[in-house]
Amino acid sequence: MDHPNIVRLHEFYDEKNVYCLVQEIVTGGELFDHILKQKLFSEGNARVLIKRLLSAINYCHCKGIVHRDLKPENILLEENLDFGNMKIIDFGTACGFDEKGQRRLTEMLGTPYYIAPEVLQGQYNEKCDIWSIGVICYMLLCGKAPFYGKDDEAIYASVARAELSFERQAWKRVTPDATEFIQHLLTKDYSKRPTAQQCLDHKWMSQAKETVDQGHALEVLGHLSKFRATETLKMATYSFMASQLVSKGEKEKLAGMFKAFDKNGDGKLDKLEIQSGYEQQGKIISMEEIDEIFERIDIDCSGFIDYNEFIAASMDMEEMLTTEKL
Repeated sequence: MDHPNIVRLHEFYDEKNVYCLVQEIVTGGELFDHILKQKLFSEGNARVLIKRLLSAINYCHCKGIVHRDLKPENILLEENLDFGNMKIIDFGTACGFDEKGQRRLTEMLGTPYYIAPEVLQGQYNEKCDIWSIGVICYMLLCGKAPFYGKDDEAIYASVARAELSFERQAWKRVTPDATEFIQHLLTKDYSKRPTAQQCLDHKWMSQAKETVDQGHALEVLGHLSKFRATETLKMATYSFMASQLVSKGEKEKLAGMFKAFDKNGDGKLDKLEIQSGYEQQGKIISMEEIDEIFERIDIDCSGFIDYNEFIAASMDMEEMLTTEKL
């Protein structure tokens, strides 16, 4: 997984009795703890977090991966509590799914409050993740779970009924667009439930604008234009340096720029998105020049610039390629 809102795996070791995963450090704690402290999130903060969560899950679904246990405990925040930099963790229940929809998943996995009705019935697909995101969004905006009970069985029964209520006092301060969005995600019939991409296209999501510093954007775009790494080994070296040596603050700035360019929220940049990024900063660039940029940066020839490719190509090489850092 190579997405700014999915925790990055740096190393993997197979020891005698255990598997060891070395992941990036995220120090702001679980979203769950912040829900307990804050009770209610502002609609703006909730929208930013849910947009980034949907972008990450859209990326996973496009890769044929379903998470199956999305919940606030599996969402980490950075210390500065920038909700746009949240990270999804714990892919222990994740698996591949049949993208053609001809085979359904059957294992009953997940956490009671966030589990989708079809998972209880043992016939489901990747849209179980969309349901869980709908539950998380509901909780952010009103501080309570939409389906609850005194024990797991009672919670499951409430989920199976899927009777959604917006009667609590907290909903009076929430816009109709937000409640309609939640209803959209918590559609009981998963064949009618929207995909992650359709959720990102909802009008409530479109109100979450990604902004970038123009001066920094021009600097990064200049680095992209000059980047040279036509050999796989060289790109691997730059990628490793980007993951280990770029400061967290700088990486967060670059991640913000990547997300601002990523108009459709699929976690990767196509040629039109890169061209649009240049034009937003007042730089007119031809498609031939864009093709040349992709030829230099898109080392895996996927037809897209992935997140880590973008970070590596956006670095100031004069600053990075010092004797000390090498």
